[in-house]
Amino acid sequence: MARSQSAALDRKKLMADPIMVTTIVVLITFLTLFILYPLAILLVDSFVGDGGFGFGIFRRIFAMPTFTTAITNTLKVGLLVGVLSAFLGLLFAYVEVYVRVGRLVGGLFKVVSMLPVVSPPFVLSLSMIMLFGKAGIITRFLLGIYDNSVYGFWGIAIVQTLTFFPVCYMMLKGLLKNIDPSLEEAARDMGASRWRVFVSVTLPLMLPGLGNAFLVTFIESIADFANPMLIGGSYDTLATTIYLQITGSYDKPGAAAMAVVLLCITLAMFAVQKYYLERKTAATLTGKASRGRMLIEDKSVKIPLTILCGLAAAFVILMYLCVPIGAFFPTWGYKFFPLTGKWFKLIFTRYHGFQAFWDSFRLSLISAPITALLSMIISYLVVKRNFKSKGFIEAVSMLAMAVPGTVLGVGYIRGFSAGVFRTGFLQGLYGTGLVLIIVFVVRSLPTGTRSGISALRQIDKSIEESAYDMGANSFKVFMTVTLPLIKDSFLSGLVTAFVRSITAISAIILLVTPQFLLITVQINEFAEKGSYSLACAFATILIVITYGAVLLMDLFMKRFGTSKKMKED
Repeated sequence: MARSQSAALDRKKLMADPIMVTTIVVLITFLTLFILYPLAILLVDSFVGDGGFGFGIFRRIFAMPTFTTAITNTLKVGLLVGVLSAFLGLLFAYVEVYVRVGRLVGGLFKVVSMLPVVSPPFVLSLSMIMLFGKAGIITRFLLGIYDNSVYGFWGIAIVQTLTFFPVCYMMLKGLLKNIDPSLEEAARDMGASRWRVFVSVTLPLMLPGLGNAFLVTFIESIADFANPMLIGGSYDTLATTIYLQITGSYDKPGAAAMAVVLLCITLAMFAVQKYYLERKTAATLTGKASRGRMLIEDKSVKIPLTILCGLAAAFVILMYLCVPIGAFFPTWGYKFFPLTGKWFKLIFTRYHGFQAFWDSFRLSLISAPITALLSMIISYLVVKRNFKSKGFIEAVSMLAMAVPGTVLGVGYIRGFSAGVFRTGFLQGLYGTGLVLIIVFVVRSLPTGTRSGISALRQIDKSIEESAYDMGANSFKVFMTVTLPLIKDSFLSGLVTAFVRSITAISAIILLVTPQFLLITVQINEFAEKGSYSLACAFATILIVITYGAVLLMDLFMKRFGTSKKMKED
């Protein structure tokens, strides 16, 4: 009774605040128009063909051998990548949390965990081709192998595993740290071996988390466009088939139906991961460990695991370093020395490098603060306010996480090329830089929202209520009380949004027009043509930009962040 009265009072206070009501209305409109509407249009286009409403388009695409093959290929790659990534992530996480490792290995782990975040999504595909392709350094020049092919199923699987396993590693590391060491030590005291303790105690405790890591990687794998496009060869996946259906066959209804199939798969996996495995993990691992864990120092365990993880981490770092190194070779595959900077000169003098970097930089720079501010506002409404449409705002803002970029791109084409509901309204949005900014915002919104929700749940409600009692309105409270308290999350979301936007390709490759030259699109085009040195030069400068943004954010937070002020106080 008291709870319902409190909720009713909160809603009454909310409705009396015109700024908050306006914010909620604008948010709902934005989320409906730019997330729900494009997906709804895909569903409509899939069922409404030339013959009227029905399953005709789905029957047509399922009759295509290329489409059924693409579904099979996508699921095969996704399953293998999910298993391998979860296994590698568990291995790295276990070694870091349970084994006493040296500073060198620990440093390698940190670098590996950060690389996929700040690098373009197709860097490892470029490296794999340059190291193990027909003109690769290792295969052709070191081993003398000429008839190998790195393209296809195994090429995609290896590249995606190396790209996504750090995500599993970061997820599982947090889970392992929360396991109370007394449970495992009790088993050790009863005479169980370390392997027995791991199999009978540690693994069952983190099994839901392991399933969660598998599903996250599976979703990332089947939604990936850039890597299969570069290294897939004739091995088509759903994401690349959708792209080719529009650009090659000009079959937009067919592409829409294919996008719906891919969306259904990712949404189903996302629902299982979000509403079942995450809750099960939270229920299994609660609170912090009661005391510190005794790290393994047994050489028979420590040395093999440390060497294995150290070599794997060093190989991943080598793969990422291969791209900037390759940008300085005179002619890839034929002449490697002396090193030259001609490719960097060419991209700026002949291939419109300045325009590409300026377009990418300014669009990302515009979208980043919008994303960060929207994320914090949504987080604030979800955590600190009580109103009927709160669940809708949270669910829709997080929905973009489960929508593959290619699917979203097709939705925007079908939804805005002729205006909203074919009325001409907002038709001018299509083909402009504004639609690219909106896509960047939508794609980065879930990451910032999750970070903001976590930060806001740690702030006592009484801090803001005291500001309201002194007569401040909701805007004043948010800007002067709430936002300064979560500015670390805001800055982190700002930089993450910038990095994700400037390295994006799957969502915007179908929407970009000749008016805008984006770096990722240029890299993709040069790599497809076999101009790997030019692709490497573009990718190297992009990596420098993203690393620079992350380093600046770290320095800024160390100097002006909330944690800095708390330490000084």
